[in-house]
Amino acid sequence: MREPRLGDDIDDFCVRCKRIMNHSVVSVVNGEPAKVRCRTCHNDHDYRHEQAPPPKVDLRKQALFSEVLKKVDPEEATVLDTDPLAEDQAEAATAAVPAPAPPKPKAKSKARK
Repeated sequence: MREPRLGDDIDDFCVRCKRIMNHSVVSVVNGEPAKVRCRTCHNDHDYRHEQAPPPKVDLRKQALFSEVLKKVDPEEATVLDTDPLAEDQAEAATAAVPAPAPPKPKAKSKARK
């Protein structure tokens, strides 16, 4: 396979479209594409080798879901809680999140005459 050149069409994961789309090579470093431009949305980004980013796991949401399951059916919740490390991380995540501040009272506007 030949080295990619500027303007060549390659497939890559687009961060804006969130899909593998056609891209044009914008810059090349050491014979590898460094930056590409999506031919659908025209967004420039680093070449990702057709790899989607890892999914974001919300540990706090997972801990709350486990709590609800324990209240509904404690036996089923113990089956789902198989990873003790994830539980420790979820507890740390819930402890690290501060309580939201109470809303500030709105200032009264002056009436115009």
